[in-house]
Amino acid sequence: MRIILYLSVAVIAIAFLILVLYLAKTLKSLQSTLDSVSQTLSGLESQLQGVTQETAQLLHKTNTLAENIQKKSENLDSVFVAVKNVGTSIQGFNSTLQKVSAKAQNKLEHNEDKIAQIIQWSNAIMELRDRWKNKNAYVEQTNAGGIEVQAQASDNLPKKRFLRSRY
Repeated sequence: MRIILYLSVAVIAIAFLILVLYLAKTLKSLQSTLDSVSQTLSGLESQLQGVTQETAQLLHKTNTLAENIQKKSENLDSVFVAVKNVGTSIQGFNSTLQKVSAKAQNKLEHNEDKIAQIIQWSNAIMELRDRWKNKNAYVEQTNAGGIEVQAQASDNLPKKRFLRSRY
């Protein structure tokens, strides 16, 4: 019985040794897996830090660009206000010009008969003046020279001037 006991202890010791060997092998495999995971996480951490820095720089540039656009937009607002004021001024000028033009047209239409009458009188006076000049020239030439002068004087008769009516 003793031998059985020693044999049993030996079998238990061998079984325990096999168990320890397999457990050591499993733990070594687990160790290499954990080392690989640790290296992967280290690489990932460094890459993540690089991405984080680039993201921070990009965010900073985006904020700077947004501020720049805001300033330029505010500057353009004053330009648009100035253009609007110029447009308003031009509209006012056009309105005033139309009113003045309408008043001038009304006065012209109102005084059209008077203007036509003044033009007729001025044409009549000019015709009388031309006749008087021709008569004086004819008298001077007849005193100086004869029949040839008479033919030239008939060519110098006054020509009637006509007023074009706007009716």
